[in-house]
Amino acid sequence: MDEALAVLVRALVKVPDAVRIERHDEGRRLLFVVSVDPSDVGRVVGRNGRIAKSLRAVMRAVGEREGRQVVVEVK
Repeated sequence: MDEALAVLVRALVKVPDAVRIERHDEGRRLLFVVSVDPSDVGRVVGRNGRIAKSLRAVMRAVGEREGRQVVVEVK
């Protein structure tokens, strides 16, 4: 699941080596904190947050298949 999110985010940014994903396992809830280069934050968030919402929706669907609640934060 971590690698799927990493592939999606790296495809969006100009500095893929700066992508860092922290995983916090909180029982049934799984939190991913995505950090990118400051110049790439807008690319990951998107206009009106549309790209971030899409990333969250994809990861939520992946989590549901495993019976987990997935939360994605972009920093």
